[in-house]
Amino acid sequence: MMVIMDAGTEHRAAERRAWRDGVGVALATSAYGVSFGALAVASGLDVWQTCVLSLLMFTGGSQFAFVGVIGAGGLAAAPAAIASAALLGTRNVAYGLRMAPVVGTGWRRVFAPHVTIDESTAVALAHDEPKARRIGFWVTGIGIYLGWNLSTLAGALLGDVLGDPRTYGLDAAAAAAFLALLWPRLRRRQAIAVGVAAAVVATVLTPALMPGIPVLAAAVVALVVGWTNLLGPKRAARRNA
Repeated sequence: MMVIMDAGTEHRAAERRAWRDGVGVALATSAYGVSFGALAVASGLDVWQTCVLSLLMFTGGSQFAFVGVIGAGGLAAAPAAIASAALLGTRNVAYGLRMAPVVGTGWRRVFAPHVTIDESTAVALAHDEPKARRIGFWVTGIGIYLGWNLSTLAGALLGDVLGDPRTYGLDAAAAAAFLALLWPRLRRRQAIAVGVAAAVVATVLTPALMPGIPVLAAAVVALVVGWTNLLGPKRAARRNA
């Protein structure tokens, strides 16, 4: 009986931690939507276009990539902007595969893909207990969705009132965000080499190509390295055979 009670207490404690983690991450991430709203308006989108983008796309990295390319190249850069956003969004496919057994069944499967993002996946996987994982996923995903869209509206209105966000340094927000995402991953020499090589490719091509294309070209560096690593063990196995 004592073992059962202890197990139940542990489960409830894990569920409370999942709630706290989800709410904390949602609050911190949602505040960042202000920068996106201001940058989107400065890039040429109106307030309604900016809000619809957050409502329907709802993946921060892809949204920043889209408005960044549009802001640099105008409507002529729309194909490159869409391609850049789509490329960054492909990571959510892997998240979806990992979260499929976590989100539950029925109606949850219909809504889960829209809130399967970096943060909801990270909070869910930070917990071992199945129900705590589910709580972490949904609290984080729904919390960020609501908060992100509210802060996007606030940022878009703020951008209209205050004018050029470069005056306040908001034009650097997207670059700073990507650097923050990249930095913790630079722990191995291979990751550092990929990052440096991609940066060099993007820097060299930026003056010569339309906005967005250098980003796609730089992404090829990671694809080439990944493909090489995939084939490497097979080649080694054939040599040892």
